[in-house]
Amino acid sequence: MIPFIAKDSGAPFVLFGFIHLAVLGIVGLFVFSLFFIRKSTNIKLRNLIRYGLAGLLIINQLTRHIWLIYFDQWSIQWNLPLHLCSIFVWLSAYMLITKSYTIFEFAYFLGIGGASQALLTPDVGTYSFQYFYLIQFFITHGGVITASAYMAIVEGYYPPWASIRKVFIWTNIYLVIVTVINLVINSNYLYTLRKPNVTTLLDYLGPWPWYILSAEGIALIMFLTLYLPFLLSARNSSQASAADR
Repeated sequence: MIPFIAKDSGAPFVLFGFIHLAVLGIVGLFVFSLFFIRKSTNIKLRNLIRYGLAGLLIINQLTRHIWLIYFDQWSIQWNLPLHLCSIFVWLSAYMLITKSYTIFEFAYFLGIGGASQALLTPDVGTYSFQYFYLIQFFITHGGVITASAYMAIVEGYYPPWASIRKVFIWTNIYLVIVTVINLVINSNYLYTLRKPNVTTLLDYLGPWPWYILSAEGIALIMFLTLYLPFLLSARNSSQASAADR
């Protein structure tokens, strides 16, 4: 038990190694299973999953901060909830509990977009899978993705086309605010001042500050890609309605 919660890493995490690919597969299976839950008329089951996922996100995030404090690792430079995924842990839990559509608009694009990138190129240093920090990391990001997917697939929420513009504009406003905070407290939230020390997509997007502009373009493409299922669904519905006439 002690090695599990220890702060020392042991064997390093292997990017796209067996464990990494297994985690990606598990998250994918959870999201896929939501299509079967959508068919269920059991309201109690839906509520159990919704509240259970919200509780998991909250407890998992709280234990992370307790773990960091216990090992004297917590600091305002690293652990304020300013990264997108850190914010959307709490917002996703709130969304699940209250069924907030306003939060869903942002969580669908930013939560899934940010968390999926984090899962693909996790910023976990050298932690190996038998350590709490890494398991907590994957639960956090996998949970954020699953939360938005649940609202879309099971509850039938969908963002309008105008959501893309709204989310993109507010994301850039938030980017400026966080950059100012970074300069004031010497932090690097959202990686606006420098790239992380591990391999990420940002490594292929040029030097600072150009990788920020490149990331903006990728974010817009990701938003459009995430909207594609709703676009196709609307098109199929229109074709079905036309066929019934």
